[in-house]
Amino acid sequence: MKNDAVIAEILLERGATTLQPDEPFRYTSGIVSPIYNDLRVLLSYPDDRKKISKLLEKQARENFKGIDAIAGTATAGIPWAAWLAAAMNVPMVYVRQRAKRHGQKNQIEGVLKPGSKTLIIEDLVSTGQSALGSVHAIRRAGSEPLGVVGIFTYQMEEAVKAFKKAQTPLYTLTNFRTLVSVAERKGQLSSDSRDKVLEWASDPAGWGKKMGLK
Repeated sequence: MKNDAVIAEILLERGATTLQPDEPFRYTSGIVSPIYNDLRVLLSYPDDRKKISKLLEKQARENFKGIDAIAGTATAGIPWAAWLAAAMNVPMVYVRQRAKRHGQKNQIEGVLKPGSKTLIIEDLVSTGQSALGSVHAIRRAGSEPLGVVGIFTYQMEEAVKAFKKAQTPLYTLTNFRTLVSVAERKGQLSSDSRDKVLEWASDPAGWGKKMGLK
């Protein structure tokens, strides 16, 4: 089994990803979705955590050269960034969504030297705005963002365009279509349900209306 399918299977088995095409979730944004992710639960499973950490390191080493530092997105990317930085023996920082309003008003916590070639770690990529916010913050700090490595991407067209516009490469261990395929193979989705779920990825904002949901 390929690594992307192995990771997708872990997400499903651990309840990090839930698929409910017939009883969809409603996000805080108002979007109705047949899929919900909470990858933080993976932190509680040491064997899976080690496997994911090793694959993140593999992605980092294979796709980026001369990594000087690792940056985790706050908050979900922080533990993965810490484990990766330890494995690669490089400095680690984390990036807030926005600068603090008090104290030194930092957005980047830790010591990031000017010019450092920095790899950003995210757990989950939806629209890409969180990860790309970190990219822009690192660039403003005078360092060089190499790209983003994450665990899962929804493969939204909005994110694809955003990363392309930002000229930032994105690599993830698994993705939406792989996960749907694995779920169908494991009997968690029928072919009809699979088609419903896949249709969501092409139009997240309009999917609920198409399904007759308010």
